[in-house]
Amino acid sequence: MIRCGDTGRKGEQQQSLNPKPISDDLLPLSSPRHWAKLSSSYQVRFSPNFLHVFLCNNIKVPKVPGGGAASALLKVGIIGGLGLYAATQSLYNVDGGHRAIMFNRLVGVKDKVYPEGTHLMVPWFERPVIYDVRARPYLVESTSGSRDLQMVKIGLRVLTRPMADQLPEIYRTLGENYSEKVLPSIIHETLKAVVAQYNAKPAYHSEREREIRKILTQRATNFNIPLDDVSITTLTFGKEFTAAIEAKKGESKSAQLIGQAIANNQAFITLRKIEAAREIAQTIAHSANKVYLSSDDLLLNLQGMNLEVDPKK
Repeated sequence: MIRCGDTGRKGEQQQSLNPKPISDDLLPLSSPRHWAKLSSSYQVRFSPNFLHVFLCNNIKVPKVPGGGAASALLKVGIIGGLGLYAATQSLYNVDGGHRAIMFNRLVGVKDKVYPEGTHLMVPWFERPVIYDVRARPYLVESTSGSRDLQMVKIGLRVLTRPMADQLPEIYRTLGENYSEKVLPSIIHETLKAVVAQYNAKPAYHSEREREIRKILTQRATNFNIPLDDVSITTLTFGKEFTAAIEAKKGESKSAQLIGQAIANNQAFITLRKIEAAREIAQTIAHSANKVYLSSDDLLLNLQGMNLEVDPKK
């Protein structure tokens, strides 16, 4: 690149142009024809320094106007962009039903809890941590053994939320995902402790729900997590225990139907006596031993039975 005013490197021998005298009208080199004529008519020796001086003396470089204004405009744009970025990074919003705490890179977690709205912070040095303080449901299913060695599966639903004024302590000890770290362990432990104290029975749902709620609320309060509601959603027993309960219900229903039949019609008792006498007679008939029994005691005296039904009854 050739710059005007540059005289070349030091120590380089200057070479000059030694042509024969020519007229002045050929020096400006106004056209390519003049240059061709000059190069063909004279012997010319060029050096880098001669070419540099020659071009600087014969070529005018125009100056670019407005250089200072463009530089000032560029500076204003850069400063404005930095200011806009700093303004957007210095504000944060806390939505409804949420609370925020501030983590500072120099002092750590601040004790102040920020309410709903827009707040200021120092970019890079501070970072907001936002918590949802509204009650949320949490479902847990646990399988435990009762005192009579029956397996009981209980589904428990709790409504939980963090204490708003204890959010800095919750963040220091449990972090942001506090519910997943605390609730499963204390719920499983509470259910196993309560179920193991009692026998399994269908009335377990209504009798022990209050005790589970009391123990679980006390345990959760130690972690600054209040429980607004605790309820048992599902309660199932093992297959063997469920079959025994259904069989017992069937026997109870049969006894109830028999009692109603006897109360409504006395002939039902007579029919059962006849069936019992027939079974006894078949057993004795197929026996190889000789049996001497009283027919009155073994319901074999069917002729003495009153088979007539009283219409009043």
